[in-house]
Order: sequence, then C-alpha cells, then structure tokens
Amino acid sequence: MPIRTLVVDDEALARDRLTGFLAGLADVQIVGHAGDGVQALELIEQERPDLVFLDVRMPGMDGFEVLKALRLPLPHVVLATAYDEYAIRAFEIGAVDYLLKPLARRRVEEAVGRVRDRLAGNRPAPDLDVVLRRLEERRKVHVTQVPVHSGKRILVLPVADVLWFGVEYRLVYAHTHERAHMTNYTLRELEERLDPEAFFRAHKSSLVNLRHVKEIVPSFDGRHKLLMRDQAGSEVALSRAQARELRARLRW
Repeated sequence: MPIRTLVVDDEALARDRLTGFLAGLADVQIVGHAGDGVQALELIEQERPDLVFLDVRMPGMDGFEVLKALRLPLPHVVLATAYDEYAIRAFEIGAVDYLLKPLARRRVEEAVGRVRDRLAGNRPAPDLDVVLRRLEERRKVHVTQVPVHSGKRILVLPVADVLWFGVEYRLVYAHTHERAHMTNYTLRELEERLDPEAFFRAHKSSLVNLRHVKEIVPSFDGRHKLLMRDQAGSEVALSRAQARELRARLRW
C-alpha cells in the first residue's frame, strides 16, 4: 500500500523541493499540498493521510496549532524546523521526526523510512502531547547573538544592538548604530530564531527590532515608515499588511 502523504509549507519553493524528493520514492503517494494551517486541517480531515510533512512556522495557524486542533486519529507527522541540529537531536524521541531546513534528500528519505517501518508493524501514530510540550518550551528560547562579517573577521553581534535586518541584493545585512554587517542568514531563518516580541517582520525585505523604533511615520499615499533611533534617522518601509498587524499589536 502506498504511503498517502500530505505536504504542508507556506513557501511554494519549499513545497516543490520536498515534493521532488518524495516523487523519487516509489511507495509514496502525494495526496495534497497546503500553504497554511487552515488548509492543512481541511485536507487532513478530507484525505486522512498516513503521513504529513508539516512546517512549524506559518502565518495565521502554525504547525503546533494544527496538531492541537486535530480531533481525528493523528497521522504520522514529520515536523520541518529551522532550529539547529543539536536542539533537534535533543527533542528526537523516536515518535516523530524533525527535519532541519533547508531539507536534505537523505533526511527526507530517512523520515519516510521510519514511517514505513511503523506502518509495516501496524504501529499507530504516537500521542504527540509530550512532544508538543517540549517543542513549545524550546520555542521560548531565542538566540541572543548572531555572527556577522566585518572584512575578513567574523564578529559575534548581540541581537539587542541590531536596529533591523534588511535584504540588499539578495544578502541580509544587520544594521547597527555604527554600520551594516553582512550575515549568512535569510530573513526567514532569522525570524525563526529571534524573539518575536522584539523583532517584527515590517516588510518582505526587513525584520525590525521594535525596541529601536522611534516613530511610525505616515506617508502621503497611505503607507507608513518606521523611523529608527540611529543618528541618521533611518527609515524602514512598513507594508500595508504588516501595518495592520502592527497596529493591532501596538494599538496605535
């Protein structure tokens, strides 16, 4: 019998990459794709898959909330995370697999192999309550430093000193009061690792430290900019969608 599999990720490229890996496995049947948690719940109820590859961080309803909302017998679940390998190994308890993003073909095949063994042994999907509690606890631990490049040196920068992270020519720079430093991260990876109470996704190209925002400045076209607390009075664009979220959060 094929392993009926659902792929859930809010990034189309990530879904395509994972689907490509799974397409090479003869006993895996893709029964659907979901781009958010609500759609994932609907498809799980409709398709009753054997296996769900589930992104942890999604807008609206994240992977944890999807699992908590399920009332049906649980499918086997493989969570995709952006946490470092040490943390992932620490939480692997043999019940559920965790894959580090960006996903690697070998690890995807290993995860499917674990589910294949469980299905062959008629073992039901595990109770995920303990796993979820541990992952929730891990989510509260955020990085406080990031490595950045300064010429040939690699500096370890306290994230509290970063005013904002911004994309320039496909590279992400950490902007401080003194200068901008290049990093090896994507904004998505930083968003996964940084404290969401401090860092806010103001725009698709920027992640802002709200503790360094001096003023929210309206523009003539109905848009807004964030005025930062550096000497240059730097401005960071705030998208319309994120302006609504920030308004609800700060109540301005």
